[in-house]
Amino acid sequence: MNEPNDMALNRRIMLLMSPATYRAAAFTEAARRLGIQAVAVVDMPEHLSDYWGQTHGIDFGNVAKATEQISELARQEDIAAILSVDDSATEIAALVNRVLGFPANSPDAARAARDKFVMRSLLSSNGVRCPRFEDVPANSDPRIVAKQVTYPCVVKPRRLSGSRGVIRANDEVEFVRAFVRLRAILEADGNDLMMTSILVEEYLPGDEVAVEGLLTDGRLRVLALFDKPDPLVGPFFEETIYVTPSRLSDAVQQAIATETAAAAAALGLVNGPIHAELRINERGPWLLEIAGRSIGGLCSTILTFGAGMCLEEMILRHAVGMEIDTYDRSGDAVGVMMIPIPRTGILRSVEGIQDASDVPSITGVEITAKLNYPILPLPEGASYLGFIFALGDTCAEVETALRRAHAALRIRIDPALSMTQLPVAD
Repeated sequence: MNEPNDMALNRRIMLLMSPATYRAAAFTEAARRLGIQAVAVVDMPEHLSDYWGQTHGIDFGNVAKATEQISELARQEDIAAILSVDDSATEIAALVNRVLGFPANSPDAARAARDKFVMRSLLSSNGVRCPRFEDVPANSDPRIVAKQVTYPCVVKPRRLSGSRGVIRANDEVEFVRAFVRLRAILEADGNDLMMTSILVEEYLPGDEVAVEGLLTDGRLRVLALFDKPDPLVGPFFEETIYVTPSRLSDAVQQAIATETAAAAAALGLVNGPIHAELRINERGPWLLEIAGRSIGGLCSTILTFGAGMCLEEMILRHAVGMEIDTYDRSGDAVGVMMIPIPRTGILRSVEGIQDASDVPSITGVEITAKLNYPILPLPEGASYLGFIFALGDTCAEVETALRRAHAALRIRIDPALSMTQLPVAD
């Protein structure tokens, strides 16, 4: 099923990505196995692309110009499909696909999946259960806003991903601190506080799950449903363990699938991969977020379908119209732990990797953070220390193995020197 065929040999696909993405290698390797030529376009100035060894560098910051440049490049390269491998370029991919006439999500749908306020507005107006919310100008006085909020609540950036900047507040004092902290994160990212806003929404209790799916003409196929066994109660919402298959009842799983499909329809997402996050409580499933891309980080490596097809292969096959024999996940229980960054500082060493790897059911440990470089935890941080992967007979076995492996790691982080702490020359 995964062998290249004559149809695939003439297929060329353009992959849009950020320079910091974890996912480029997985997509390019999947394309190689399928005989598809992948043309990488990376969000960076063109003059830097040779230095980074990328095929093409285009600045995604100027959306209109980037759309024109990528469209022209796609024509020159005889591209059959445009795909964004992470959040950074889903809107541009949709614009280029529209210019070229390729089947894809509309630019409005892609934008809605990136902007949490637009997403919430469309979900609520279309009857999809989501938290109550309010859009607050970022330059507001948080002391005044704090008196108008129902607690507990959550403050969120409209566009940052990976739980970055998401903070729970239980009272007025915590709200002011959270709002000011998020505002500093937005400013550090170059946002003009006069031109942006912050989402304030109710905190929903319950267990959290993630849905990995694929849309074809508006029809959703759920490829995997992940349980998140660690409670995500705040004040920050750092994801750690994902395990599948889900241990929830068939009825609850069906309700999750139904709500996810309704969310995709509400946003206008009709084609390609989706990744959704939901909370489950006694009132049923509630949509937190839905993105028009597949799962982030290195998490996709635990998923295989049929006779060994990886998630990226399935997405590429779907994008260029190749046959997909099965959408059923293969193998036993699997899981991944996104290793959290415990504190701010300079990462000096990670020891115990072999001990962690030797834990039964562990299939790999990969440290992705660079030694001797600064690292930053949530809510300011945007990455993980690395990933631990596991395969077992049951989800309980996989979860236990991930926790044991993580406990075996010994992480040394030295305090980062501030400018006032640096030695002064004589």
